[in-house]
Amino acid sequence: MTTEPVSFPRRHARTQRFTLGAPRAFTVAPDGSRVAYLRSSSGTDRANKLWVLDLPEGTERVAADPFALLGGADEELSAEERARRERSREGGAGIVSYATDSAVELAAFALSGRLFVAELQAGTVREIRDPGSVIDPRPSPDGRLVAYVVDGALRLADLADATGEQVRTLAEPESETVTYGLAEFIAAEEMARSRGFWWSPESDRLLVARADDAPVDRWWISDPAHPEREPQRVAYPAAGTPNAEVRLFVLSLEGVRTEVVWDRVRYPYLARVHWSAAGAPLVLVQSRDQRGQLFLAVDPDTGATRMVHAEEDPHWLDLFPGVPCWSPSGQLVRIADEGGARVLAVGERPLTGAQLHVRAVLDVSADDVLVSASAGEEAAGTEIGEVHVYRVNELGLERVSQEPGVHSAVRAGGVTVLVSAVPDRPGAQVQVLRDGKRAATITSYAEDPGLSPRITLTQGGARRIPCALLMPNDYDGVTPLPVLMDPYGGPHGPRVVAAHNAHLTSQWFADQGFAVVVADGRGTPGRSPAWEKAVHGDFTVSLDDQIEALHDLAERHPLDLSRVAVRGWSYGGWLAGLAVLRRPDVFHAGIAGAPVTDWRLYDTHYTERYLGDPGAAPEAYANSSLVTDDGLSAPAEPHRPLMVVHGTADDNVVFAHALRLSSALLAAGRPHEVLPLSGVTHMTPQEQIAENLLLLQVDFLKRALRLA
Repeated sequence: MTTEPVSFPRRHARTQRFTLGAPRAFTVAPDGSRVAYLRSSSGTDRANKLWVLDLPEGTERVAADPFALLGGADEELSAEERARRERSREGGAGIVSYATDSAVELAAFALSGRLFVAELQAGTVREIRDPGSVIDPRPSPDGRLVAYVVDGALRLADLADATGEQVRTLAEPESETVTYGLAEFIAAEEMARSRGFWWSPESDRLLVARADDAPVDRWWISDPAHPEREPQRVAYPAAGTPNAEVRLFVLSLEGVRTEVVWDRVRYPYLARVHWSAAGAPLVLVQSRDQRGQLFLAVDPDTGATRMVHAEEDPHWLDLFPGVPCWSPSGQLVRIADEGGARVLAVGERPLTGAQLHVRAVLDVSADDVLVSASAGEEAAGTEIGEVHVYRVNELGLERVSQEPGVHSAVRAGGVTVLVSAVPDRPGAQVQVLRDGKRAATITSYAEDPGLSPRITLTQGGARRIPCALLMPNDYDGVTPLPVLMDPYGGPHGPRVVAAHNAHLTSQWFADQGFAVVVADGRGTPGRSPAWEKAVHGDFTVSLDDQIEALHDLAERHPLDLSRVAVRGWSYGGWLAGLAVLRRPDVFHAGIAGAPVTDWRLYDTHYTERYLGDPGAAPEAYANSSLVTDDGLSAPAEPHRPLMVVHGTADDNVVFAHALRLSSALLAAGRPHEVLPLSGVTHMTPQEQIAENLLLLQVDFLKRALRLA
């Protein structure tokens, strides 16, 4: 008997895009003696364990096993925990996050709503009893206490007692719309702020966010496949509507609170909070239009704030990982757009220029700042799709990563964990460096995709648009091929990256007989502030750049411009819909996955950043939307085949977007296909759904372009 080989779509789905089994979420002990991280046991196992790498021995060991801790029982997740995972796009299981004390000797995590703490040196794990469903436990820096959230209340457990008798509530919500210690929807979805409380470095008090979503409009998300179930009621702040009210308090261990005071009317967004031994608590607050922001130092005794720095921008101000923070000498560390470049600034002095486009601050020491950055507009070479790690100080910069690829790092105690994905090697390699030399390698259990992208990284058009061109692995190099544009094409979503696994799906489509083009036009990150901010007030420039890249590549490669299709998800889904509706002279078929079709129905922080307030700029919304109250927005002839794919349980881009587009197409007499994914959210983690979704897309493309 022979066994049928498992198809790429099935393996791609089963392995969650070949990410399962890869180590992640690294924490380095300040003395450099160990590294904690998460990893599942195989490339098809969703359940993450907590691991420790001991140095200098270089041995890996399990610190916490969810299967053993739950006695083999399945996980049970609260609605709040499921929502948190949706916001972070977390498709794993088991231990999906953890937090440690300052010495990285103790780790706390929630598992099936239960609170566990692991002694990382001793290798022991114990449960702290709480009858509620625990969210986001975080040990105090000294390791004596753990704070966490249950039903919107912030609680505190004394680790000297495991009976639960020493668990007390520090802040109880005053109503069902209030939470303490959790990030509100907008912060988690759009600001990359996933937490709502922060310990003081002395472990004697906390900064705690209080969010009240009573002002937020309520929407209903139902599951049409199960009419017997009640719809889910969600607070969704659509563009131009009220946000949650967010306040910040200093809480003592006895629950005594002091409110942090700033002009919340002018600066309602609490974007970042930092509290370290290097200075006073530091918060970053933004105006509603995100054109102004303040860096404020907090007096934890009185709640008064002092302005450390202020920024304004005529378009918007971006938020960045790792900043703001204090340097060990007490200077403000930030990433800023100055002189047309995105630079690292310490104090009032920029330490980088237009040669680098700084993306994140990874670590700050007395000697230097560790950053990730891509090539800036004045870089000596193009380095298409590359992201590198650099050490920066007043004397200059030094590149830590060497291979062309996409790199990131975590550092402490003279030890750097360098994570490297490169074009010619599957997955990512994790090296542990001590003083710049390899001390160990952390093993990845991720599966080999068995597929190697035939990729050309290049630039297209007069704007030098970053592009990736993928051809079938058996291509003869001569025959003109039908084209599949495969973009995301918008803010926060670079797709042209110098990494192997990022192009696996595109290569699989190429092997079905397409020349696949991925183009990162204006609005995508990683090049310059002007490049990113060119979409201000008009998302449709994203489509202009896709066309420019396509036509330029066709002059250099055998692309059949009489058969061009486009596919995408989320912003890319919107872009695919826009392409076939506005430019049917270029695009002959499209697949719009989870598309935003009416930007008035997307959230405040994202949409208003780019298009402004819908009441003040209705023309910008109408121009950038696929549908308006009057039907299709500026459709052109001829009609082209369009498949619309959307999850009915999507609480980010709600299913109403697909329904409104379908209704408008029907009213205009335009045939189209709608593929509703019952019970599916903005992610498609279900194995069978994810596999068949790829197969159905290929079938549609071949029918629409008459390739079958």
